[in-house]
This record gives sequence, structure tokens and C-alpha cells, in this order.
Amino acid sequence: MVIDFNTLYNFPSRLDRVFEEFLRSPMGDDRRLAYPPLNLSSDDEHIYVRAEIPGMSIDDVELTLTDKTLVLKGERGAPQGKYYRQERPSGVFHRVVNIGVPVDRDKVSASMKDGVLTVTLPKSEEIKPRTISIDVG
Repeated sequence: MVIDFNTLYNFPSRLDRVFEEFLRSPMGDDRRLAYPPLNLSSDDEHIYVRAEIPGMSIDDVELTLTDKTLVLKGERGAPQGKYYRQERPSGVFHRVVNIGVPVDRDKVSASMKDGVLTVTLPKSEEIKPRTISIDVG
């Protein structure tokens, strides 16, 4: 009697495929999330764009501000070696963030800490809420 164990040798990769199929988008498309992932928030004074780009230097990222958009461009180099699984993206990235309000271009700042790029966009004075005094006459 011969027992064939060859079907069990690929069991881990088959199991990975089952999980990948299970976690795939129900829409049926195989689109990946945009890179880098980012959060966009605001308060009364500023708009904040926070992008996760671990392992990169601020010198590797280019920021461009236009009238209505903030563009993040860069390239993450692919580490050398033989991989059994590679989930961290590498290569060129390009994100366009639409900004719905005018910003004060001269006061825009960017900083990087713990792999998170934070771009602070001060809102223009013309759109900030103002209190109007009422004259009694």
C-alpha cells in the first residue's frame, strides 16, 4: 500500500489562498488599497493630512500644493533578498488629496515622526468663522 503525502506539502499555501479569498472585497474587484494610507482631518484653524510611510525619509517624499489639491509622491525601494511573502508595498507611489477650502500657502508645514508624515495646512483667513458685532442705533 502506498500513501501519497504530496497533497499535504502545499497545505500552507492552499490555506493562505482560502484566507485571501475569504478576505477579498465582496465587490469582486481585486483593487488594493491606495498607498500610502492616510487620514484627513480638520479643526477650525487647520486641515491635517497624515500619511503612513514607515521606513522612508522625508527626503524621499515630494509634496506639491496646488489651488485645490495636495500631491504626495515618492518611491519606496524594494529590499533585496528572497521572499516567501511580501505584503509591504514597494515602488513609486502618488496620492492626490482634494482640499475643499483655500489654505494659507505660506504657512503650510510638514513633519515626520515614527513613520507618519503630517502635513498641516492652515485655513485661509477668508473662510474662518467671524463674529460680527451689531451696532445699536
